[in-house]
Amino acid sequence: MEEPLVRPRSLTREAAELRSGVPVLSEHVDRFCARLDRVDPLLHAFVPEPGRHDRLHAEARALAARHPEPAGRPPLYGVAVGIKDIVHVDGLPTHGGSALPPGVLAGPQAVVVDRLRAAGALVAGKTATAEFAASAPGPTRNPHHPGHTPGGSSSGSAAAVAAGLVPLAVGTQTVGSVIRPAAYCGVVGFRPTYGRIPMAGVIPNAPSFDTLGVFAADLAGAALAAALLCDDWRGSEPAGAPVLGVPDGPYLERAEPAALRAFEEQLDRLAEAGLTVRRVALFPDFEEVVRQLQTVNRFELARSHADWFARFGGLYRPETVASIRAGQGVAAEDRVAALAARERLRERVAGVTAGHGVDLWLAPSAPGGAPEGLHSTGDAVMSLPWSYLGRPAVSLPAGRTADGLPLGLQVVGAPGGDERLLAQAARLERVLSGA
Repeated sequence: MEEPLVRPRSLTREAAELRSGVPVLSEHVDRFCARLDRVDPLLHAFVPEPGRHDRLHAEARALAARHPEPAGRPPLYGVAVGIKDIVHVDGLPTHGGSALPPGVLAGPQAVVVDRLRAAGALVAGKTATAEFAASAPGPTRNPHHPGHTPGGSSSGSAAAVAAGLVPLAVGTQTVGSVIRPAAYCGVVGFRPTYGRIPMAGVIPNAPSFDTLGVFAADLAGAALAAALLCDDWRGSEPAGAPVLGVPDGPYLERAEPAALRAFEEQLDRLAEAGLTVRRVALFPDFEEVVRQLQTVNRFELARSHADWFARFGGLYRPETVASIRAGQGVAAEDRVAALAARERLRERVAGVTAGHGVDLWLAPSAPGGAPEGLHSTGDAVMSLPWSYLGRPAVSLPAGRTADGLPLGLQVVGAPGGDERLLAQAARLERVLSGA
């Protein structure tokens, strides 16, 4: 019988089982490596790693020796975690999805990996990424339909969780690189408030937007990871019934008709469950918001790669070269003006949010289901304004297209309100899942 490609695993359940000692950690490593060997030659979610099995067994033995008693084991004891290949991990090379020499890209281990390892996690390996978290796709396929993209740039991380290779994976989002692949792969993706997880040890794309995020099978898993990775986590917050805002206007119109129909069905279900849904005009100048973000993004991408591109420009892929060349043509004063416009937009959106009593903004996570082919990672436009503003967002699995591709509901909270966002989104998750 052919092994299913889609088999997500609960992080909270797996972490509890491993802490209890069932399964034994060495057996857990064996099972992970066996499934990876069977499934990943088709999915290409992980960067190939010679000696992975031996490395993980050695790390598991050391972890077990440090924590022999179940009562004293850390929260992610033995959990295998995928790490996007722009995030530095001691002992593993960083390629960034590129052909550049790994030694050139090397750097100290990322703070996010320090925190995962301190929590007892085992680094399963590096997950595939679009080149330097930009637009040149990696090799990963969508577990639901292998002929379709898994999204990007955190493609390997999303696919690895959807396929049940790992219950938790780390990605990054500059524009839509957590929310979109989570939707395409039918898992939960959480992008915290900008700056909530330290970016130290991560190859930058556009530092004004770059944000670390996580993928898990469900919201409980994402919340567990967030509590361990985000700065100054305040614990779960009381979650009354949130008022849901729908950002009507040019932004929402960027979604495809099928995705909008599914979105309207989701809104109906939430309203039938007793939640208040308010339609509010937002982003009337959406094309200008797109232009401003692209101005900053391109300028900062070119600046982030100035040294490497000067030395190794011939090794970059054409899509990345085009983005860097475009960024080289952006004047510094235009970036400054775009960032000033962002501050004004933040004030306007905050005023509209408060004026209409909105707790959470809702939108499709992507314009539609995952496009066919691996030549593109899809369109990040539905995440764009929220990434520009630095607001936290989560993508919840929400329906499917006519041909069975997953769709996602994007839930956006207030800046710094990550705890409340996850608590309130749990109510939406229960309604949408029929629980």
